[in-house]
Amino acid sequence: MITTTVTPAPDRAVRTPFAHLVRLTDDTGLFEHARHATARREHGYCTDDVARGLVVTSRETDPSAEVIRLTECYLTFLTHAQDARGAFRNRLGFNREWADQPSLGDWWGRALWGLGTAAARCPVPWIRQDALLAFTRGATRRSPAPRAMAFAALGAAELLRADPGHERAAELLAAAAGMIGRPDPDPRWPWPEERLSYANAALAEALIVAGDLLGDPAARTAGLRMLTWLLEIQISDGHLSVLPSAGWQRGGPRLSHDQQPIEVAALADACATAADVTGDEAWHAGVRHAIDWFLGHNDVGQVMWDPATGGGYDGLTLHGPNLNQGAESTLALISTFQHRITGPAVRPDVFD
Repeated sequence: MITTTVTPAPDRAVRTPFAHLVRLTDDTGLFEHARHATARREHGYCTDDVARGLVVTSRETDPSAEVIRLTECYLTFLTHAQDARGAFRNRLGFNREWADQPSLGDWWGRALWGLGTAAARCPVPWIRQDALLAFTRGATRRSPAPRAMAFAALGAAELLRADPGHERAAELLAAAAGMIGRPDPDPRWPWPEERLSYANAALAEALIVAGDLLGDPAARTAGLRMLTWLLEIQISDGHLSVLPSAGWQRGGPRLSHDQQPIEVAALADACATAADVTGDEAWHAGVRHAIDWFLGHNDVGQVMWDPATGGGYDGLTLHGPNLNQGAESTLALISTFQHRITGPAVRPDVFD
């Protein structure tokens, strides 16, 4: 049975909820998992989530002392995870021992996204400088994974907006755009892959920013075409219904659950970027759909975050939310809500 839950009052929903992120962060890093709102120390930390944390804390235009402390912690973790050649370890146990070797998986790309954002946006000079050093070291590497390259491209784009002459950022962005490729000309599947998996909108966003910042109209057009289709296929009965964690194979059946908040956040980011690059306010509708998904305008009509803790729920199942409030979902919530408050392309009256 579909139930409807009353959404939080607008004034509460408008605030960026950092309280649970603070709860999940100790003096080493950001705990990956939680049982409801309680951190599960036994699962330790991961570079993937710490990097996402650095993105959202660095986006804050007027960060509190508490948010600055989080930024310092996340930057320190990432510089500890990075090796001399620019690769990153991903998993650190609560015993402070690494469980893997440095490599170039998604965590490398997300680390560069976080470092590039911090280098471009953080108001603290020493954080910007140290983040730039770590980004520049990491930007010499190339991952064989398109999504890792797309995440890295988003960090490169942040840096290029602040410093258009940064050659390594420009080279990395161009390499990412080349690896992602161009969408299939078939209007029924205008995507460069045979399967939609996770964080799909990041691929489109990377092409959009590459086209905009590198003067490549073809890449910009390709990214916008991909994002238009991705948004269209994920709107159902007037609300957002993102692809589930199982993904969607071309020509295969499409499932509805379980839906992950990371998909919603990636779509919000890409739509906000498209609005900023094109000046087309129609893209604001995509941002609004993403915000509304967390507020209960989704397939089961239930709110996907806990205003009492500030935590985002881990997934939307057929029967309602998974009430665990892990780092990835909480960061997705914060990232999406930031567009409501501080996103450069989103006017306040869009959300009236």
